Formats: sequence, C-alpha cells, structure tokens
Amino acid sequence: MVLASGAGSNLQALLDAVGESRLDAEIVGVIVNRRAAYALERARANEIPTSFLDLQPHLEAVDDPVQARRRYDADLAAIVSGHRPDLVVLAGWMHLLTMEFLGCFPGRVMNLHPALPGEFPGAHAIDDAWNAHLSDGLDRTGVMVHLVPDEGVDNGPVLATRVVPILADDDRDSLEARIHAVEHDLLVRTVTEFLERT
Repeated sequence: MVLASGAGSNLQALLDAVGESRLDAEIVGVIVNRRAAYALERARANEIPTSFLDLQPHLEAVDDPVQARRRYDADLAAIVSGHRPDLVVLAGWMHLLTMEFLGCFPGRVMNLHPALPGEFPGAHAIDDAWNAHLSDGLDRTGVMVHLVPDEGVDNGPVLATRVVPILADDDRDSLEARIHAVEHDLLVRTVTEFLERT
C-alpha cells in the first residue's frame, strides 16, 4: 500500500520495480490526500485501486484540529485496512500521522525522507540542506528510509541511509534531482529487504 501527496515519482519507482520483476510485491492500493496529486494517474495507469481522502472536511466538522486529524487518521486506517497490506509506504505523504493510524499497523509503516538521520526533519529537508550548504558550506546530505512507530517527525528506527554529496557545481535543482534518484533506488531496495524478512 502506498500513500502519496504529490507527483508520485517514488510510487513510479516501485511500480517500475514490480513491472520489471526487481520487486516481488503487489501494490494493492494508492491513497492520496490531494486531489491534484499525479500519483493518482500513475496508479490508475497501472490499474491499481485508488482513494482520495481530504483532511479539509474533517477540519470543518470539528473545532479542534487535533481531534480532526485523529478522525481523519482513523478513516484513513479503515481504508488501508480494507486492503490488508503487509506494508504501508509513505512515499511523499505530506501529513503527520497520529496513533489512530499508526497503532493499526505497528512495525509496518515505512517513510522515505530526503535527509540523513537526525538532520533536517520535516517537509523542507532539501531546502534546509541547500541553505546549510550556502550558509555553512555543508558538503553532503542524504536519504533515509525509516519505520514510523509514533508521532515523531522523521525520527523512527532507521532501515537504510545513503549519503548524497553536494557538488561544487550543484544548484538547488540539480541537488534535488540527484536526491530523488537516490530515493528511488533506496526505497525499492529497502522495501525488497523488508518484505524478504517478513
């Protein structure tokens, strides 16, 4: 099961790996939280069941945004549970999950993050690394894949990492492109290893 919010390039990496028999898995469903997410089109092109679940109606239904997120996550968990996945992959999922979701899939929620452990948590990791390069001469960043056991931000048990050097002739876009290339490879490898162990 894959959850995505945007273009879905990491979803595409998984789809390609399955199609080329490099990943022995079935993607049983794709859920997006943004109606315009291109990940939907990628899933539909591969005849994978899709769902769109918007947080906004939950926010409008109750005054407490924390309670709204919990209700949203409970609804999300119900959809995911219906697919009976062995693994839930957050591939560019721009929504912090609460225990209402995570508690339903202990040890089975995997996140991809474009930074090394303990560095640049949150949604702007690539920008943060680039700014640190400009201001402090940071000469490398990286990618990690980790489990999501709780509501911490990008700090769960690490499954895999890879360093991405920041080159002298890089600009922000070239760095992002190389980070994404590493993400695609590392995610496929880590999902493969995880499923082989379980």
